[in-house]
Amino acid sequence: MGVELTALHWIYVSFICIIIALMIWRKDTSLACMIGIFLLAMTATGSLPLSISTIFKSFIYAITELLPTILVISIIVSMSKLLTITGMNEVMIAPFAKLIRTPTLAYWTIGILMMVISWFFWPSPAVALLGAVLLPVAVRVGLPALGVAMAMNLFGHGIALSGDFIIQGAPKLTADAAGIPVSEVISASIPLVFVMGIVTVTTAFFLLRRDMERGNIQQGEAVAIAENEVQSHLLTKRMKVTFAFLIPILFGLDVVAMYYFQLQGGDATALIGGTAIFILSLLSVVAYKKKSLEQITDLFIQGFQFGFKVFGPVIPIAAFFYLGDSGFQTIIGDFLPKQSHGIVNDLGVALSNIVPLSKEVGAVTLAGVGAITGLDGSGFSGISLVGSIAKLFAAAIGTGIATLTALGQIAAIWVGGGTLVPWALIPAAAICGVSPFELARRNVVPVIVGLTVTTVVAMFLI
Repeated sequence: MGVELTALHWIYVSFICIIIALMIWRKDTSLACMIGIFLLAMTATGSLPLSISTIFKSFIYAITELLPTILVISIIVSMSKLLTITGMNEVMIAPFAKLIRTPTLAYWTIGILMMVISWFFWPSPAVALLGAVLLPVAVRVGLPALGVAMAMNLFGHGIALSGDFIIQGAPKLTADAAGIPVSEVISASIPLVFVMGIVTVTTAFFLLRRDMERGNIQQGEAVAIAENEVQSHLLTKRMKVTFAFLIPILFGLDVVAMYYFQLQGGDATALIGGTAIFILSLLSVVAYKKKSLEQITDLFIQGFQFGFKVFGPVIPIAAFFYLGDSGFQTIIGDFLPKQSHGIVNDLGVALSNIVPLSKEVGAVTLAGVGAITGLDGSGFSGISLVGSIAKLFAAAIGTGIATLTALGQIAAIWVGGGTLVPWALIPAAAICGVSPFELARRNVVPVIVGLTVTTVVAMFLI
């Protein structure tokens, strides 16, 4: 499993360090990312014109990869604006307002609902389903929009996705690479997933409460509408009640359709987005009547303005990190060593080759490799590598292949699937009207604490 590290690998690592440092210092990273892209292209091709054009091409690649998420978030925001303008949101949140009365209840209720729904349908559709309805309730009882985003993100993209017990996409990939049955990976991951989850979300909650008490967290916009924009007269009380029942029923039918037709990931998100478009159109026609044609277009414009405002700072950093995986060959060309599996995966293999083998070192290394492979922003892209390295380490140690595989899977998905890589946080951040970079910063300490404790637990389970 030897791998050749070239200047391209070291440039990539250097800029990862620079980008992380800028994030810690709360500085924008766009310029650093563009310089990194240019230097990678210049080192690979030796051509100044090609290197300059690579920056633009990498932006196109990033936008193409992110476009489905941009689109569904923009549409959900458009629908949410209309619900608020017509006063529909007041009617829809009334039942939840009776249950969620404190910030603590809001955090744990939203988080647990997110986790359960994400087990069945993955997190992105769950964010769209929950965010539009529960966000106003949580903000009203005093939980900042950032706290709502943390709850949805940590419970959904963290706990639910890292275990993936129901859909089993993640454990299937790691199990195949490790050469063991999926059931073994799932069984080994159960204690680790819940240790990681409980430690992380609890740490995040106490840090959130501390900063709320100190006044260090401001309320997010949360797709806010000024009071003078609300036009409750557009719908009668009976119409509001009718739509308050109809909208959850339509999204509920989406859930049934996802299960019946086995829709996952992008297909499930597309179904949610299409339903939101249908609701937006129907409600606009009923509320605005003859003026509905212009109003629908205006709502779409507002939604897309919000979507691209949120995604704007993310595109340069996404463009850089996509070069760490398959994006390098697509954007720059075939300039990596023949045995390379992408810059990020090469770095993971190199790390595994330079450490001594023992249970403790094996656990730390698998957690580290998983986290490194997650830095490309796709927790799933590196988990096959994690399975392969777990197989190698277990053969040397003589035990623990399932536990090592599960640990690497958890680390990769918590980082890249994800709770720390900014563009992996966009669905939750955008729905809640908060910065994905700020959300990533809030998650750093809880995730590191959780991953440290989980790695120590794994040492005893190997």
